[in-house]
Amino acid sequence: MLLATLLVAGSFIASAALAKVLNPYSLTLLRFVCSVVILAPFIFLQPAMRARIHSVLPRALIISFFFSAFFVCMFEALKTTSALNTAAIYTLVPLITAVISRLVLREQLAIPRVAIYLLGAAGACWVIFTGQSAGVVSLTLKQGDLIFLGGAVLMACYAVSMKLLYRNDEMILLVFAILLGGCIWMSLALMLTGNAPHWQLLDGTAIYQMAYLVLGATIGTVYLFQRTIVALGPSRVNAYIYLNPACVALLALVIDDESIALTVLPGIIATVLATMLLQRRGPGAR
Repeated sequence: MLLATLLVAGSFIASAALAKVLNPYSLTLLRFVCSVVILAPFIFLQPAMRARIHSVLPRALIISFFFSAFFVCMFEALKTTSALNTAAIYTLVPLITAVISRLVLREQLAIPRVAIYLLGAAGACWVIFTGQSAGVVSLTLKQGDLIFLGGAVLMACYAVSMKLLYRNDEMILLVFAILLGGCIWMSLALMLTGNAPHWQLLDGTAIYQMAYLVLGATIGTVYLFQRTIVALGPSRVNAYIYLNPACVALLALVIDDESIALTVLPGIIATVLATMLLQRRGPGAR
């Protein structure tokens, strides 16, 4: 999960640059299409896996619906709200996941754990707003914020559905089916919005950034999330979301030589502490 969190953090940096080249729906569809093309030989050259695609795909379509719909909500939300607002709202995903897991998977949700979720959200917001309380106070809900709050619920449903719909499938087959489902949903999104792909606009550095999104941030993270959610459960896995702002800051330091302000250190400490505490299994947890 630490590796997956670093890969996701890197995708924020790559996506920020690519968003200036392609529209979000086209960008996401290209990620899915390239990933499916790369994985296809590993599936279709094995008769046993090829024969099981039809049985796995219906469940994968449900999982990928939540995954794809989250991106649609995010892109739509960013039309009327800021990246800071969405980043702050995203820290609610672990708590929402825990509530849904309690209802669907019967995972324990005790008051002390709720307090840890709030600690993690507060620490992540501290990093996002670089320790400036004025930024948190000025956070007002817009239409886009409400849309992204729906997206946060969809992301939580994505994690829970991965656990709920897993049937001892070969992991690579399930990942392939989820990404194939993503292609279907994002193609529908492109048609409904009337956008053209314009993939020919990618060149130079953008090609390398897209390669990272495909190999690391799409194939790599979906595979790692599927394995870890089955082993750890969605609540413990989504707790690592609190580390995303700190990982983005760390990668920005390494890649772009952007300094990390000392004022964000308390927030980083709080997010690390919350993530570690949430890895402890309580009685009745799965």
